[in-house]
Amino acid sequence: MPYLILILVLLLALYGPQLWASYTFKRYAKERSDIPGSGGELARHLLDRFEMAHIKVERGNTGEDHYDPVAKTVRLGPDNFDGHSLTGIAVAAHEVGHAIQDHRGETLLGLRARLLGIANRFQKLGTAAVLLLPVIMLLSRSPALGGILLLLGIASMFITTLVHLVTLPVELDASFGKALPILQQGEYVKAKDEMAVRRILRAAAWTYVAASLASLLNVWRWLSVFRR
Repeated sequence: MPYLILILVLLLALYGPQLWASYTFKRYAKERSDIPGSGGELARHLLDRFEMAHIKVERGNTGEDHYDPVAKTVRLGPDNFDGHSLTGIAVAAHEVGHAIQDHRGETLLGLRARLLGIANRFQKLGTAAVLLLPVIMLLSRSPALGGILLLLGIASMFITTLVHLVTLPVELDASFGKALPILQQGEYVKAKDEMAVRRILRAAAWTYVAASLASLLNVWRWLSVFRR
């Protein structure tokens, strides 16, 4: 029983944040007749308002809401791009917040991009190490070498989550240092909806961390494979 409770707590800690973020987005994704513009239209309006007409707004794939600092593009998933919902406008404002960070040359955004680049390369290396593990073990017959490769693979799965945790202030600033004041001061949301918008912006800030935590469940899959 204690082991079962421990596993349940661990699953909740790893997968709970992603479930909470998804639930929050869906909860406020209902179309609202009193919201005059879609998320895509609001993003375009805000970029023009803050003299960032050179930054594009594109409809991305489902769940693809992000700002691409290389392509200078705000991408929103179809629901948020076309939707007249609280989730649509809040997520759009959050991504515009990242565009503002980039436009102003704020240091933390550039640091996050560099750290994620390193983390992605390390993750590819770790994935390759785990995939090659059976072959290396068969050829070398060295448990020590196999253990090193397995640890490298597991470490690679943790490093992206660590980077997102370290750079969480970038996301929180995009939500509460940029998006929320813009939405409040521009009266883009009504006072009765402000609490809901805060929840959506909090979920948007934690999205990458939540997804990274959920991906750590892959560690158990690799360990089970190794035990075989």
